[in-house]
Amino acid sequence: MGKFKQQGEKSTPALNAGSMSDIIFMFLFFFMIITTMRESTLFVRVNVPQGSEIQKLEKKSLNSYIHIGPPIEERKFGSAPRIQLNDQFAEVSDIRAFVESERAARDEVDVPFITTTIKCDKEVKMGDVSDIKQELRQVGALRIMYAASRRSKDTY
Repeated sequence: MGKFKQQGEKSTPALNAGSMSDIIFMFLFFFMIITTMRESTLFVRVNVPQGSEIQKLEKKSLNSYIHIGPPIEERKFGSAPRIQLNDQFAEVSDIRAFVESERAARDEVDVPFITTTIKCDKEVKMGDVSDIKQELRQVGALRIMYAASRRSKDTY
């Protein structure tokens, strides 16, 4: 019988890195497509109330948001509810300029379809919300939506 010779140490074949760049770019494009950028940083705490009649929006890109609630940093800004427009605190009188800037940023065709969404904390008094609604009415922003969370079926 013949002898089997022990061949030297077998090495693993080299990894073909030719398609590695294709895979990396494919992941890069995938994450660029699925990632959404946050439009503003919240400085107020908003715990929206539950709603029974909830409808989903058709075009979220035509929304402008008004956040109302107590500041997250209470030591710095106090505990009274504040209004946040984009990335800054504002007063009711600043809503006019906010709505005009939102209209200017959109196409003229889309301006009649802009919806102002009020995201309001549960504990905010209705008088504050009413003041904001009156200011929106004077500006002509009549499409208003209130943000709410879906009510669970057990609470009916």
